[in-house]
Amino acid sequence: MKYIKDYKDGDRVFDIYLCKQKHSAVTKTGKPYDTAILQDKTGSIEAKIWDPNSAGIVDFDALDYVEVYGDITSFNGTLQINVKRTRIAQPGEYTTENYFPVSRYDIEEMYQELLKIIGSIQNPYLKQLLDAFFVEDKAFIEVFKKSSAAKSVHHGFIGGLLEHTLSVTKLCDYYTTRYAMLNRDLLLTAAICHDMGKTKELSCFPENDYTDAGNFLGHIVMGCEMVGEKIKEIDGFPTRLEAELKHCILSHHGELEYGSPKKPALIEAVALNFADNTDAKMETFTEILESTTETGWLGFNRLLETNITTTKGN
Repeated sequence: MKYIKDYKDGDRVFDIYLCKQKHSAVTKTGKPYDTAILQDKTGSIEAKIWDPNSAGIVDFDALDYVEVYGDITSFNGTLQINVKRTRIAQPGEYTTENYFPVSRYDIEEMYQELLKIIGSIQNPYLKQLLDAFFVEDKAFIEVFKKSSAAKSVHHGFIGGLLEHTLSVTKLCDYYTTRYAMLNRDLLLTAAICHDMGKTKELSCFPENDYTDAGNFLGHIVMGCEMVGEKIKEIDGFPTRLEAELKHCILSHHGELEYGSPKKPALIEAVALNFADNTDAKMETFTEILESTTETGWLGFNRLLETNITTTKGN
């Protein structure tokens, strides 16, 4: 099997991939075509079927394993497949483990590193809260380790939520060594909990899609609710501390237009917003660079809201 990450412009494709998404549309001249997102464990690629009614094209749906024949082309610096033929693969023709993208880092090692940070929290109420989720709640732990941090934007792979959470927490820990006014226990607890709602917002692989609750409420609101439910089980949890922690979670996207119900009002909330944004942007850029063989200017990226380029000499 040739993995998606190994393709370059001009390559011929003849292999089996998992269809993550598929939709139909028409060109400006009214000609129908299909667009599919194909994936394996190394990433995903857009596939264009310009003649879906061709005799060589067998219809398929999302979550089908599809044998694809076509050519790799480059469009605006991003590789895609120009599909010539398709066939739905049968069980036994593929190994499912090859098709789910997974963190480049060891999941258990990351989790143990997160637990070590949790062990350093001094505030007894925040420590009890974190233990309730990350030490005692086996069902939550299992889902948390498997979850992605996004459907497609950044960290959209198994272990992505854990990887993102650990990165944000470590950035916040660094901030506390530079800015003495930061409350380390509050900030790190907020960092560890800030995206836990994604365990309910997104379904696990192979779907990795928004749940009904995810569409209706979103991970920020659900994460705040999850924290509130656990806090109810902790006797004497300070009311002000609960409000501060929830505020950090509710404001971690920074701006109302970016989905935060509140704008940061605490210095810890500001720090969390910057750490979250830094890791998300750096991973987004990393994934873009890893998915292209182009050099120089790559075109406008709507997620980064700018025309992006590679470093000269790369």
